[in-house]
Parts: sequence; C-alpha cells; structure tokens
Amino acid sequence: MTTKELKEKYIKFFQSKGHAVIPSASLIPENDPTVLFTTAGMQPLVPYLLGEKHPSGSRLVDVQKCMRTGDIEEVGDNVHLTFFEMLGNWSLGDYWKKESITWSFEFLTKELRIPIGKLAVSCFAGDENASKDVETAEVWKSLGIPEGRIYFLSRKDNWWGPVGNIGPCGPDTEVFYWTGEDKPSDLTTSDNKEGWVEIWNNVFMQYEKTSSGKYAPLKQKNVDTGMGVERTTAILNGKDNVFNVNELNLITDEVKKVSTKEDERSLRIVVDHLRASTFILGDQRCIAPSNVDQGYVLRRLIRRAIRHGKMLGITKPFLVGLSRIVVDEYSSDYPELKENQNFIEKYLGLEEEKFTKTLNEGQKESFKKIKMLLDLNEKVKVSGFDVLKAAKISFDLYQSSGYPLEMFLEDLKDKKGLDKETSDKICKDVGRLISSHQSISRAGSEKRFKGGLSDQSDTNIKYHTATHLLNMALRKVLGDHVRQIGSNITKERLRFDFPNPVKLTEDQVKEVEKIVNDIVDRKIPVGCIILPKEEAIKKGVTYLQGEQYPDQVKVYFVGNDLDSAESKELCGGPHVSNTRDLDHIEVFKQDKIGEGKMRVYARFK
Repeated sequence: MTTKELKEKYIKFFQSKGHAVIPSASLIPENDPTVLFTTAGMQPLVPYLLGEKHPSGSRLVDVQKCMRTGDIEEVGDNVHLTFFEMLGNWSLGDYWKKESITWSFEFLTKELRIPIGKLAVSCFAGDENASKDVETAEVWKSLGIPEGRIYFLSRKDNWWGPVGNIGPCGPDTEVFYWTGEDKPSDLTTSDNKEGWVEIWNNVFMQYEKTSSGKYAPLKQKNVDTGMGVERTTAILNGKDNVFNVNELNLITDEVKKVSTKEDERSLRIVVDHLRASTFILGDQRCIAPSNVDQGYVLRRLIRRAIRHGKMLGITKPFLVGLSRIVVDEYSSDYPELKENQNFIEKYLGLEEEKFTKTLNEGQKESFKKIKMLLDLNEKVKVSGFDVLKAAKISFDLYQSSGYPLEMFLEDLKDKKGLDKETSDKICKDVGRLISSHQSISRAGSEKRFKGGLSDQSDTNIKYHTATHLLNMALRKVLGDHVRQIGSNITKERLRFDFPNPVKLTEDQVKEVEKIVNDIVDRKIPVGCIILPKEEAIKKGVTYLQGEQYPDQVKVYFVGNDLDSAESKELCGGPHVSNTRDLDHIEVFKQDKIGEGKMRVYARFK
C-alpha cells in the first residue's frame, strides 16, 4: 500500500461516517506564540475545540502536514521524522468514545485488514486530575480486544495535550501493532514497548488546561484522533522503518546517486531534512531562512542536510535538484509547493552556497586550531591528549561559524590517528558544553513563549480583531499588495507581517493608526456569517493567499452588513462583538524581516 492509497482510504471511510473533508492548514500556526510549527492536526482547530462553530460542521476529517523538531537529534533511526503527515478525524461536540473507538477498530480490521491478534491498546490509568478510563476499556473489550491486551498506563503515556502550556487536553487511548516475530510481549509500562508500534491515538478532549495550571471542563466534549501516514504505511508493507515508503524511497535513491560514501544515518537525515525544508519554504506563509523563530529552524535543517551530504561524499550542490522530487511527489495534495517552487529553489540555493563557503572556511580554521592543539601535545601520548581543549575548540568553531562537530572530528582523524575512545570523550564534552548553552537559551525561550490566542482571553480576542483592522488600514494606506503572511498575538501586543519594500514613513504610521482608531470610536458591530468559499471571495473578503480553505467558510466583518463592511476576512475567530470593546492602538515598532517583507508591532494605548 502506498501513502496515497492509505490517505484516500482513510478520507473515504470517514466521509462514509458523515465527516466533512477539510484542507490541511499551514505549517505555521496563526496567532499562537506557544509553538513555532503545527505539530498536530488539532492545532488549527483549537477555536472550534473551545466552542466556536466550524463552518464545515461537527464531524471533520483531514490529512494535516506537521513539523516536530524536539527530537531532531534522533532523526536517522527507524521511527523519527521532523516533517510528517497526520491523518485525523474529529468530533466537535458530536459523537464520543464508543463511536470513535468502534470506527477506529473497523478501519483497522476491515479496511486495512489487520488481524486482531496483532493489536493491543492502552488506556488512561487515572490520577489526581482525572479518573481511570474504564469506559474506553469496556468499548475495546466489546469489540473483541482480549482483556489481556488492554493495558492501563500513566499520564505520561495516555494523556494528550495541551499543545504548548495551555489549551484543550484529555485522556487518550493508543492502538499498537505487533511487529515482532515471536509471541507478543506485555505492554505493561511505557518502557516496555519493544516490538509494539503505536499506529493510532484517540484523544478524548474534555478539559482545558488554563494559565493557572488547573484543568477546567470544556464547554463541549471533543474527539481528536491521529494516525501517522509514514509510520502506518511502513508497517502495512512489512517495513521496519519510516523511510521505507514510496516518496521517501524516491528521494533516497536520488541521494545515493550523488553520494560516494555510505552512511545510513546521514542518508536518512539528508532525506528527512530536505523534505522538511522544502515544505517550510513552500508553505503558504513564505518562511525564509533566518536567525529567529521558524526561519532559524529552517536554516538549521538545511545546514544539517548539507553537512550530512558532505559526510556522504557529495561535493556538488544537490538540494535544489532533490527539492524538485518533493514538489513533484506532493504538489497534488499540497498545491502551494508548486506555486512557491521558485521561492523554494531560490533559498535552498542561496543557503547551500553560503553554508558551503562557511564549511570551507571553517575547515581552514579547524586545521589551524588542530595544528596548535597538536603542537601543544606533541610529546604526549594519545591517552594524555587534551580532550577538554579539543572539545572547547570544536564548540567554539560551531558557535562562531556553524562548523559541525562531526567534521571537526573528521579533520582531527586526518591530522592525528584519533581512536574511538578519545573521539567519544570529545563528543561527550562537546555535548556538555552544548547542553549548558541550551539550558540558558531555553530559560529565555520559556519566558518568551507564553500566552497566545489559544487561551481565548479577552485581551487576546481584542488584539485578534485589532489585527483585522490593522490589515485593512495598511491596505488602504500602502495598496492592495499588502496581505498577511504572518501574525502573532500575545497579551501585550500584536505583530503583523506583510509584503512591502520599505518601512512605513512617520506620516503613514499616523494615517494607519487614525483609520483604526476612528473605527474604534464609531462603535461598529462585528458580525460573522458562513458562506460558500467562492461566494465569499467574490464579495471581496480578505484571505490568506495560498491557504487551503474548506468549501464552507466563516467570514468575520466589521460593519452593519457584509457588503458595506470596513473589514471582512475569512477567519475562524473569535472576535469582539463591537469595536467599542477595543482601545486605541499605536504602532510602536517596525522591522524588515526579509527581502520585500516588513513586520509591524502594535499595542493598545
């Protein structure tokens, strides 16, 4: 079975159960500063999980593109990917545990023809915040899963969410597939899963974790399920790793053609990071490599792909050519890749050229430092080699120019017969230095990533409406080329990214502020209407270009009716009910964030 066949089967099955198909959201979350990327299918649906009405109904199904970089160092093994596709179906206050579990079981055993003997499930064991999920276990038992294959595990294993620090969450039940050749082992603890591979997760969202750390009941009970496309396809084809699926095999074959050395881990890293980078560059939000936020992660992925390409013996530029395979294979499902292909190739080419130069210059500096180190240790045997000093040199080279540890060790091996024991010691010491540096960075990051529209606070909702008004005002002052390519809301301010060659002049800033503040003073109602997408676009609504919208969309408008509205945008909400609920705004900062892109910050006075 191919990934495409699995996706088609899944969508068709849940359509037969009354689910509406919705398109994949952007990889870049809108108005959620708690995370850099969309990490799960439920993330774009947070407003609807919190009670907003979805224009497509209460039963939804989709294939969502996702990014998770927390385990980036693990990529190269059999199971970890940074970019992946997630199958998901949702109930927004509609069906509950019995229907969700029954349909999961039906899809696995009838549509995918997986024998019951190959399956096991886990349920939430209960704790001080939520009771033991006996109801879920009873449903599984009624469907034919033996009691001996139903396990109760802790919150660590059977509790999902929230994404970030706050938001919807709840107990879950996971479905495992036995990949071993012997009799299946017990699944009694989180550390006893060898041979078992998780293939489906059904989350029963009945709580919202608040900013105070408490769990409050949600207005409506929701079901959120997720199944990894690559992992499930590999299992169905009897493969032992996620890289053995059709699209990734095509990229792998091309990498092998330009490689002169064999290294399975480096090969997989190149394949994974190249695909992930192509999807970030090709996203609706037009993210380019930079030193902050998503742009930083993108740059890191590209550079890791390049350096592991070097370890495969690749000497010529290779990223652009490989990206074309990704675009060709995925653009039927994600047309934004084809639309943004020039953007993808431009920045992959620029980054490869720039970082290759960095590597060449870094190697010169590496050889220079190694010579100095060896001169100091000239009369010392390998056992007396100054490991800590070597680690410090490697760390400094990485910090100053991005020169990788692996390449420093290769240089050291070339200049000195470096044994594995010494090499491992250097790696450990570099690891300690990096961990120390990262703990400092994380401390700053934790202070930064808090709040967000997903907590639905009054202030954040006000800023959300103000963002719509700012978008409208910028278009009036600067022209119709203005469109949202990124936004971010905290409790202190809003941030809005848009295409423009230069910063606003002082007079333009004042004009933008006046337009918004006049609307606030006029106390105009804010309305919402659900329309067919094409009809909404004909009525001149503002929308995110490149974004895939469902057939039925929500339009929020500021005015007495849609036709005469001051602002009208496709949006999931929520918003204030009248502009009198807003304060006056002021634009307090502007930044240039890339070629032809500007960022403005505004806050309430």
